[in-house]
Amino acid sequence: MSNKTDFGEFLRSRRARVSPQDAGLPATTGRRRTAGLRREEVAMLAGLSIEYYTRLEQGKQSNPSRPVLEAIATVLRLDDDERRHLFELAGAPVEQGPSLEPSRTVRAEVRRLLDIVRPHPAYVLSRASDLLATNEAGMALLPGVEQWPVHARNTARYTFLHPDARRVYDNWDEVAAATVAHLRSAAGARPDAPDLTRVIGELLAESEEFARLWERYDVRTKTNGVKRFDHPAVGRMTLSYEVLEVARSDNHRLVVYQAEPGTPDHDAMLLLGLTADISTATGRQPRAADH
Repeated sequence: MSNKTDFGEFLRSRRARVSPQDAGLPATTGRRRTAGLRREEVAMLAGLSIEYYTRLEQGKQSNPSRPVLEAIATVLRLDDDERRHLFELAGAPVEQGPSLEPSRTVRAEVRRLLDIVRPHPAYVLSRASDLLATNEAGMALLPGVEQWPVHARNTARYTFLHPDARRVYDNWDEVAAATVAHLRSAAGARPDAPDLTRVIGELLAESEEFARLWERYDVRTKTNGVKRFDHPAVGRMTLSYEVLEVARSDNHRLVVYQAEPGTPDHDAMLLLGLTADISTATGRQPRAADH
């Protein structure tokens, strides 16, 4: 155990927050001297002996097993951050839970960031590269994607299956290779994730180029890079991009594009934003990926 004292203090503090009613115990008469659950109640609910659980709180028991930690976390109603902290204090890395459909909900604060960075193109992607939210310029950066149904808007799908992608991406080969390497990395971490298997399976079936790159088994998480565009609205421009992890999300990523001020690339990016704003005002282009 990495820190027995902190581990015991954390257990006691979380135990004090959980009432017997919260834990599903029957109501009792009389006054309780203990705030929250008693040690023996936690032990009973977690399927442990009172002596063993007491030693854990006192720092006298080392290396609790993963099932023990999971049982305690459930009884103490720990959220994801608290559960992770419990495992870290016990010196046991947290294993990933079952692969479920991830949330597509983008927090309002993150949506505001998309407005704050205007006129820079920006959007939020899922781990499978689904386009979850975008500002006007971000949507305009991928011409034609707004014509797809909301659930089909995905930057990997756009790269390999949209008829305009090879023209829009002036360095399509580089973009395509980086896209596949990212999906390889994501799938390696969660091989049974339904959102990943769905888009990867579709691309393997529909794109020979994707299948060829997939067989190379390149693995890389996208963090930053450069894309060269030949955009139908503003012409050629080279934009760098940064990928930022979105806190408290199901592996959402905020992607923001930029160019050096005073350059033709920056001028083209500003023109793209202006064109997108005009299109939105006249109702010809949707503002957000999930509207």
